[in-house]
Amino acid sequence: MTAEPMTPVQAGRPARSAVPVLEARDVSKFFGRVVALEDVSLSVRAGEVNCLLGDNGAGKSTLIKILSGVHRPDAGTLLIDGQPVVLQSPRDALSRGIATVYQDLAVLPLMSVSRNFFMGSEPTLGFGPFKRIDLGRADRVAREQMAEIGIELRDTSQLVGTLSGGERQTLAIARAEYFGAKVLILDEPTSALGVKEAAIVLRHVIRARSKGLGVIFITHNVQHALPVGDTFTILSHGRLGGIFRRGQLSADQLLRHMGGGEELQELSQELEALAAEERASGDVSPTQVMQDEELAREVAALAVRQTDEPPST
Repeated sequence: MTAEPMTPVQAGRPARSAVPVLEARDVSKFFGRVVALEDVSLSVRAGEVNCLLGDNGAGKSTLIKILSGVHRPDAGTLLIDGQPVVLQSPRDALSRGIATVYQDLAVLPLMSVSRNFFMGSEPTLGFGPFKRIDLGRADRVAREQMAEIGIELRDTSQLVGTLSGGERQTLAIARAEYFGAKVLILDEPTSALGVKEAAIVLRHVIRARSKGLGVIFITHNVQHALPVGDTFTILSHGRLGGIFRRGQLSADQLLRHMGGGEELQELSQELEALAAEERASGDVSPTQVMQDEELAREVAALAVRQTDEPPST
């Protein structure tokens, strides 16, 4: 089967006819003189996974915070179901169906599974001063929802800290689905997980897509993005590096777009200069100098491939 040629999808022009459930159009964000984001566009449709890729410092976190209502963009527009909106706060975003699962803040380890599942939205019994949490219903619903996604709990009162990393992320995803999210933003959900645990999370990303949610999957791991992504949006130094559909780029090409040829060239030059200083000083062993020179050559070769290699066919 022949792959499609490497042609970026035009930002803001959907490849499908459906209106994006969430769209950021030409957004910019400045912190003083620091340009965190500049003219970045991203969209996700119902039943689609858009993988947001980029190295540390690429601007992923800033874009997440704009989409989830933490920051307001200094320029550009946010749209929900095609209508411009101004998100006042994370609670405002959540009320509009945008649920964000942060890497480190998804759950509270010292609270039970059922309390984590309903955190802030607990079912209650009684009225006025006699109102109390309906623990029976909370336990029942949490157990049912976790079983639906393949995690059997013997006791929903067990602390979330006793769950594996993959199960914790899955709990947060199930919670967002239960409370009616139509867009699920996942912040590096597999970064601290082993292969088996990452597979659990990826399985539930696919499940969320099959249920009609729009999923924005933020990661710097291309190998985790490729199995689930329909669209790949690349950020580099706060700017849009490209938007590609599944099948347009290989894993290596995605990595090179994330890294950037200019950055690799600069790194190669720094390594060459370091090796020259080490050789001139005589304080470093010849073996170490040779290793540094070899590393500089490898980085330089990668930079050349970044610039010259044609798309796969």
